Amino acid sequence: MPIHLELHRREPSGISSTSASHAAVRRARARPGLTEGEIAHLFEALRHGRVPERGIGALAVGLDRELDEMERQLALAESGAGGLKFIRGGYGCGKTFLARLVLQKAQAKGFATSFIVVSESDLKLHRLGDVYRKLMSELSTPSCSRGAFGAILREWLATFEGKGLGSPKKPRKQMAPRNALDEALDRELESLSRREVPHDFLRGLRSYVECVRSGERARENAIVSWLTGSESVSAPEKSGAGIKGDLKSGDALQNLRGVVEIVRAAGYSGMVAVIDEAETILRMRSDARHASLSALRQIADASGSYPGMLWIVTGTPQFFDSKYGVAGLRPLHDRIHFLTCSGYASARQAQLELRPFDAKRLEALAMHLRALYPSKAPKHYERTISEAFIERLIEKYASGIRSEVGIVPRHFLRELITHFDLADEYEAYAPWTEEHITQNPPRSEATSGKADRSHSDRFLHHEAREVREPQRSETHEMHEAVW
Repeated sequence: MPIHLELHRREPSGISSTSASHAAVRRARARPGLTEGEIAHLFEALRHGRVPERGIGALAVGLDRELDEMERQLALAESGAGGLKFIRGGYGCGKTFLARLVLQKAQAKGFATSFIVVSESDLKLHRLGDVYRKLMSELSTPSCSRGAFGAILREWLATFEGKGLGSPKKPRKQMAPRNALDEALDRELESLSRREVPHDFLRGLRSYVECVRSGERARENAIVSWLTGSESVSAPEKSGAGIKGDLKSGDALQNLRGVVEIVRAAGYSGMVAVIDEAETILRMRSDARHASLSALRQIADASGSYPGMLWIVTGTPQFFDSKYGVAGLRPLHDRIHFLTCSGYASARQAQLELRPFDAKRLEALAMHLRALYPSKAPKHYERTISEAFIERLIEKYASGIRSEVGIVPRHFLRELITHFDLADEYEAYAPWTEEHITQNPPRSEATSGKADRSHSDRFLHHEAREVREPQRSETHEMHEAVW
């Protein structure tokens, strides 16, 4: 249905020098620590409705409470604790954004990180061997954006070489004497064995060290691929490296324990792994759904025994509360179910709740992006994309909705940045004289009331009956008497 709210009022045609200087100050303040490349990447990602991978701290508006909790989780992991945190929120609440922002902060604190997305076709959660391979392929450090385990192994090797010589790390050409290195390696592998790292993984590490010492780079690369779970290492390469078969899928979580130990031994603070879009499980067949939830329970059960590792899992309220999701697996649900009391929810419980964007938060984000935008014609841009224009644009999106606008932010941001670009490209562009929004903006399911069913809803309710979803008061709220 078209929206007939029009924007016919014109803004003043001029802009004072004082206003221009204030605008320059705002732009400078909006860009602390961001390079031109990061700013360009940020806007390019938002144009395509994606969460940026770099510079996303500039978009962190209204998340102080949530970020404080995630900083607390990182501090626990840095101290050697293993942890698991769930992020719950409706579509468009910013779960992926927050998860990526936490990874950025984690790398700044010296963690290795990995970000994977549950998929019906590419990554099913119940196939833990595939989860392990994907985590390893996406393993990242500040100096290596993907597939960083090979680089981490070299740092690990340099570390215990230094231990063997009783000195700091040394470059590969200054290898420790063979006997001293053998003794250091034996101590290292024995220590890993006591931490329940699988023997196959330990044999792979020993073969890796031998290949590095002998300078056999091809075999070294084959062993790194094998340790990361690759199934493409040929039989001759395995034979030449002294290893057999593939890493077993049933040992995936144990292999990951070995990875975390290597990461920490190499000098990193630990490892943070994100599993995004867990609600995809709801669209799978019942047997795959149950197996995936069981796998998630395995991860939850084991998470505390991974010193220095923080798991982060994102999902919608339906994933956590529906009997087709976590609520359908009682042992897991009892451990992590979401609790509220008198409308309050602690950020420190297992599930961290993200609220939908409201108009105030959306305006703060829009104004911050306005100041950050790298315009080639700043005077015209500031005059055209005025504060009043942004307020009216938000009114259009929020028309007919209460203070919680329930807008999926990416749709609003795409339109906003289109206005930024048009104002920068065309001197005659005057959005006040045009009607740009011709249909109701998409809303977040979290606040849209009788919103259209999602794809997962339609799949789960394919029968000719409708299953009533439990209300928060039925599944989450603790009785007042408890308090």
